[in-house]
Amino acid sequence: MCLGIPMKVSAVDGFNARCEAKGVSRDVSLFMMQHETVSPGDWVMVHVGYAIQKMTETEARSAWEIFDQILEATEQPA
Repeated sequence: MCLGIPMKVSAVDGFNARCEAKGVSRDVSLFMMQHETVSPGDWVMVHVGYAIQKMTETEARSAWEIFDQILEATEQPA
């Protein structure tokens, strides 16, 4: 299964961005998004170190709510 992680862009340097989510920061490649302008404050979907699409903050929060529910369900004893 492939999983994209919503992250907020904190800085952009050419085709690289510093992104944050849930207290974790990562350097992310913007190479696959050359056709779009990505700026600090934007939300992007990150897959294997590449930003693959922009998203709204509402979409990002919704995805994180689902991820949190899945994590909670897997932590409960069977």
